[in-house]
Amino acid sequence: MNRTTRGCGCAIAVLVVVLIGGGFAFWKFGLNWWKTRLPPPSGGELQVHVLDVGPVEGDAILIISPGGKTVLIDAGDRGKGKVILDALKRYNVQTLDYFVATHPHPDHIGGAAEVLKGIKVGTVIDNGVDLSTPVPTPAPVKQTGKGAKAPPAPPKPKGKVKSVTSFFDEYKDAITQSGAQHEKAELLKKYDLGGGVRMTVLGPSDPFLTADKMKAGGNDINANSIVLRLDYGDFSMLLMGDAEAQTEQRMLGKDMDLKAKVLKVAHHGSKYATSQDFINRVQPAVAIISDGAWNRYGHPAQSVLERLKAAGAKIYRTDLQSEISITSRGKGDPVYVIKPAKEAATDLWLGREAQKDDSSRSGFIAYGDFGPPPKPKTEKKK
Repeated sequence: MNRTTRGCGCAIAVLVVVLIGGGFAFWKFGLNWWKTRLPPPSGGELQVHVLDVGPVEGDAILIISPGGKTVLIDAGDRGKGKVILDALKRYNVQTLDYFVATHPHPDHIGGAAEVLKGIKVGTVIDNGVDLSTPVPTPAPVKQTGKGAKAPPAPPKPKGKVKSVTSFFDEYKDAITQSGAQHEKAELLKKYDLGGGVRMTVLGPSDPFLTADKMKAGGNDINANSIVLRLDYGDFSMLLMGDAEAQTEQRMLGKDMDLKAKVLKVAHHGSKYATSQDFINRVQPAVAIISDGAWNRYGHPAQSVLERLKAAGAKIYRTDLQSEISITSRGKGDPVYVIKPAKEAATDLWLGREAQKDDSSRSGFIAYGDFGPPPKPKTEKKK
């Protein structure tokens, strides 16, 4: 009897140890898998529209999930709000669940104020960088003697004076007036868009990259762009904002799933982004570039196009093909379909020649300050 009892006790002890060990293993490995696993695709249609906000430079990307949730990522340059609102109307978008401002440059949020005033937005997400125009402090009045009167105030300038960052003031004011919630992007935070679609924040990460870290080229405001991953069953897409090579290196150094079917190319195809190491990790089948025919920064750079071509990626460009639309049901063959609004009239693999350098080391970059490119000089006949 004692032997039997002792045998049962040993078996129970072993079972307890096994259960504790299994529980620990699940907590360490399985729980993370459980939290990060993708929801099954509903089979409904996911839409991603890379809007054409040219001929100036800019980004504006509309996501419509099969569950009906909507996301607008960036809003192009000043004056492009109407173009975006018209696109929202065309796709029967009545409200936006999220507006994501990847970073505070006018070619990405210049049209945001008009959009926020023109449609109801639930939540605005940005990277927290504040470029608000500082309120000037009035100079102290100097008294030169007893009873001295203050000098008359200088005449107010006619018309409304705008600073180089007034686009950001307009953006912030529009958020307040719209009543939308406002939150700072949080690394690895996931957003359930319904129907099996998930959006994950992959950047920026703390501490933010500063100008002294950009000696190899690029711009620190761009480098701290919000980077997003979109997943729906077998479909995946990286939305890179204006991330730079330094951003990519940070991402490569973290335990992140970067492999994706579609890559929305960073920084309009700038030579300071889309590094070879990053392409090797992502292995994109398709690369989409949102750029403007009037840009003077050499976007897209020939070197970037050649790297993508060597990787076997198919290329699409808004400057040559206008709006690029992607649809997916998360499964099946094909997993996704891409349709440009028009066929390219010129070679998609031919880059643009730069007239300005889009790097902090070249001084202040007036992103958004674009116009028709200068006409080529012709030699006078003798």
